[in-house]
Amino acid sequence: MAAVDVWVRAGAVTEPDEWMGMAHFLEHMIFKGTDRLPPGAFDWAIENYGGMTNAATSYDYAHFFITTASQHFEATLPYLAELLLNAKIPDEEFEREREVVLEEILQSYDNPDWIGFQALSELVYQRHPYGRPILGTEDSLMGRSPAEMRQFHRTHYQPETMTVVVVGDIPYNQAVDLVSRTFTPFATRSSCPVYMADAEPPITTVRRQELHLPRAEQARLMLAWIGPGVDSPLHNLDAQLQDAYGLDVLSVLLTEGRTSRLVRELREERNLVQGISSGFSLQRESGLFTITAWLEPENLERVEAIICDRLSELSALPVSPAELARCQRLLCNDHAFSTETPSQLAGLYGYYSVIADPTVAATYPQRIRAIQPEDLQRLASYYLSPYHYAATIIRPA
Repeated sequence: MAAVDVWVRAGAVTEPDEWMGMAHFLEHMIFKGTDRLPPGAFDWAIENYGGMTNAATSYDYAHFFITTASQHFEATLPYLAELLLNAKIPDEEFEREREVVLEEILQSYDNPDWIGFQALSELVYQRHPYGRPILGTEDSLMGRSPAEMRQFHRTHYQPETMTVVVVGDIPYNQAVDLVSRTFTPFATRSSCPVYMADAEPPITTVRRQELHLPRAEQARLMLAWIGPGVDSPLHNLDAQLQDAYGLDVLSVLLTEGRTSRLVRELREERNLVQGISSGFSLQRESGLFTITAWLEPENLERVEAIICDRLSELSALPVSPAELARCQRLLCNDHAFSTETPSQLAGLYGYYSVIADPTVAATYPQRIRAIQPEDLQRLASYYLSPYHYAATIIRPA
């Protein structure tokens, strides 16, 4: 097997406000062909070789990948390069695909969890594009034109923003040679409006909002704290990554498995929530730590108070060696299970090439095992204050 995954630093953060949703819309339009490939020809070719292809867009990146048998690597890679470098973005396909993206936006409005998380992100990031919806809005999409998308593509899909990851049964020299021959020439460079954000105000109190949704059958309690990114001017990359991985450990300690602290207390023992989860998302400019609980409305205030008390305890008392070892074991196992296939490995290296440096992609297990109880105390005290966070509450209407 072989996987080719092309990562481009052209995610939603590159959009000015009025172009919101352009990066994701372009992900769709990339597959609409070039002067040499009519719409549908790429999919037909890859499937004809027994391969699979897909794409995704986030705030810091867009990426496009193919998985196929290794003997078809040389035949399939030129198709992907042709799409990415020479996207035609035809007017008639633009209008047709815009309806597809608009429907995707409308479907997201039917999901209370998506609505709540988007509202929470906007509450946390009041000036930064991390607070905007990746899909954009109906108004932002209806205001865009094919010419503007071509301008966006020719500005951001350039060699210095693109990483081609090849994983699988392919000789190294063959892979480098084929990438060098197929990923050229790039489109004539253009320029488009650049997002210029004011400084993001820190969270110095509890920012709170409440939503009443008719489709919500349960209440939701969503809490968020700003964590480390990898572009902080105050710390080097190594320190930022170590803090980020420590927050991964704290997330597992709080909500991973029936014996984790919040699951055991709030669901198993007190029966105050139906479910509770947490997670840390590492991004270039700012990470985000979240805790989400699904519960009955009458338990909202009590559950929030208990969560804040447990975060205070994390700052005050060291985690036991046995509890820390459990979290480290779970994270290292999860890392091993998620890097078994060529496509998973390609995604790992591509992700780190965009947000940090690909050379650190393989260091995750060692860094997790190096974390000590005092590190978790410091991180909980610095990042997870029970007095400074954002809270979004969803109640059934």
